Order: sequence, then structure tokens, then C-alpha cells
Amino acid sequence: MSYMELKNVSYRYPLAEEDALKSINYHFEEGKLYGIIGENGGGKTTFCDLIKGLIPSFYGGDLTGEVFIKGKEIRDWESSALASTIGYIFQNPFTQISGIKETVFEEIALGLENLGVDREEIIERVTKVVKQLKIEHLIKNNPNKLSGGQRQRVAFASIIAMGTDILVIDEPTSQLDPKGTSDIFEIIHLLKEQGKTILLVEHKIDLIAEYADEVLVIKQGELITSGTASEVFSDVDLLNKGVNIPQIALLSNDMKEQGQPFGTFAITKSQAMDQILKKGSEKICQ
Repeated sequence: MSYMELKNVSYRYPLAEEDALKSINYHFEEGKLYGIIGENGGGKTTFCDLIKGLIPSFYGGDLTGEVFIKGKEIRDWESSALASTIGYIFQNPFTQISGIKETVFEEIALGLENLGVDREEIIERVTKVVKQLKIEHLIKNNPNKLSGGQRQRVAFASIIAMGTDILVIDEPTSQLDPKGTSDIFEIIHLLKEQGKTILLVEHKIDLIAEYADEVLVIKQGELITSGTASEVFSDVDLLNKGVNIPQIALLSNDMKEQGQPFGTFAITKSQAMDQILKKGSEKICQ
């Protein structure tokens, strides 16, 4: 069985007239980064809440189909066990901080305390993660007085310290400047290198193209297309469906329409540069 799998999953919120998710089937492999994209209000956050186990246990409503996490149906998981398996990074870094701890070190340790982890192990885990994320200089600061970017890094540290295998990350850079965005994607890259399974919702489509192994496109609650990042973003018809694609993919398509296609359809800047250099070499050789 797949690491995670959705089988004919539909979900309707309480009192809603239509399903927020409609007949979704997908399997997720361990250690891959999955980019989840689509229009605002199209069902991406609902999809994340489903994987995290908040649906239907927290939100209520009507869930049909099956959701398997590591071979076990999600409704059969105990909430504490699921919390130690799946980490969730919220969209707004200001809601991620508990508000009850006076230092960043204590804030990062909070989740481990709630799980009853031994004090010595808590200290060891928190010390390790603050070094990994290079936030040692923040550990004595009040988490409620941090900038948005700093709060988001602390939020990541809190989840990483929990040792979860699966991370659901919902638009982590939506309120960050370019420097903050770069810092967060350095962390995401680190987590990917560590073999974590990551579901990432992100509107900055060029970053999805660069980091995602596979991409899922959700529109009005339906999974309208999926595949490798190259497969999905080479379909410029997505623009007609209200889905953004990377600027480099548009360049690749323009080159194709002008009769000068790249050898390989490029979706990232580095891929485009490689193709341009290759074309230049071919002209010199001629």
C-alpha cells in the first residue's frame, strides 16, 4: 500500500450545499515533495485539513471515501499519534505561535512537552533543531515579539523538533518578503533532503516548479490534473482553467511556437539557462 492514499474521497462542510472536495483519488510516495496549486477557495486548505486529520473530527461535516496514512485509515488513528506523525505549518505565522511561552526555546519545546517527552530529550531535540535552522540567536527572545519571517522559522522548528515524518505546509510564504521566502525555502529544501514527505500549498508557482517532485492541481474541489512538475507545467492550457504556470514554462512554449523549441521543455530558470547555453553551443559548432 502507498505511504498515503486517498480513495474516492469527497467532503462537505456542515450546512454547505456543495462538496468542498469531490471524488479525489491519489497516492503519495514516501520522501517526495508534492506541490498543491489552484485557485483561491478551490479546496487546497480543505485538502490539507483532511490529511492532517482535522476532517471530520474537528470540522464535522460529511466525509466519504477512505484516507490512509501509512496503511491505516485516518479515522482509526488516535489524535495524539497522528499529531506525532504529521506536522502542520499554517499560512499565518502569527497564529502558529502559542502565545503562552516567554522564550523561543520554550515555544519550540511546547509540542514535545504536550506529548510527554522526557526533559533531557526535549533539550537535546530543541538544541539540535535551532542549530539546523540557524536560529540560535533567537532562543531567548519572546516569540510574541518576533517578525513574521522569524515566527515562521520558529513554527518550522517546533514541527521539526516533533520528529514527524510527514509535513503539511499551507502557503508558508504568503505574508513574507523575498528574504523571508528564501529563508523558508531553504528550510523546506533541508527537510526534503532529510527524506520527509511534504505536501506544500504555495502560490509562488516558480518555487513549486523548482522544488516539487509532483504537482496536484485542485479546482472547485476536484483534482483536475497531476503528475511530475515538468508534465503539469508543460500544459499551458492550464492558463485557460485559471491556473498559473511558471514564467519559464511560458518562455519554453513561446520558443516552441516560434519553431525554435528547447531540447527539453524548461520550467525553471536553471533549466532554461542550460537550454539556452546548449543552443548557443550548437550555433557555434555550425
